[in-house]
Amino acid sequence: MLIRSSGLVFAAALLCVALPAGAQRFSDSYTFLKAVREQDGNKVTEYLNEPGQTIVNAKDEKGEAAIHIVTKRRDMTYLRFILARGGNVNLQDGAGNSPMMLAVEAAWPEGVRTLIALKGDVNLVNNGGETPLIRAVQRRDSELVELLLKNGADPDIVDRMAGMSARDYAARDTRAPAIAKALKDAPKVTKRAVSGPSL
Repeated sequence: MLIRSSGLVFAAALLCVALPAGAQRFSDSYTFLKAVREQDGNKVTEYLNEPGQTIVNAKDEKGEAAIHIVTKRRDMTYLRFILARGGNVNLQDGAGNSPMMLAVEAAWPEGVRTLIALKGDVNLVNNGGETPLIRAVQRRDSELVELLLKNGADPDIVDRMAGMSARDYAARDTRAPAIAKALKDAPKVTKRAVSGPSL
């Protein structure tokens, strides 16, 4: 009985020793994202100035990272700072939404331009197969539709929800004739051939 109790005490002691590093890492991510949400510039800077940090792309339980938080609130200062510290311009949240998609949802053309300038993918689909262009068409945002088309957005990518493309959505929406015309006139995007062995 004494040996068994000693074994349990030893196992518990090992757990206490092993847990702090993992718990500390979780705590750091949580604290960092909390600081981003609360716009605590000193705390955010402290984390992002650490040499070799990777916390900039840490996600919470919903798959949301700092870049998603600041894009949703249309915060250019934080967006630039996060991108300058290694933030992934194409990082997807739990729903597959990229910063580009969130900037479109926030009706934020300056954010979209910034993300495009830093190689944000205008054709990155979310978990429903929607592209930023599809979302801009659905929102009837002609400025963003034009901006995305001008920067290579493919009007013919079909989503998984309705099996429709941005071009299809625009054609069906009689309340946005300018967008319907822009999509009707948009050229097809030529897909780059994938190189590899021929079979």
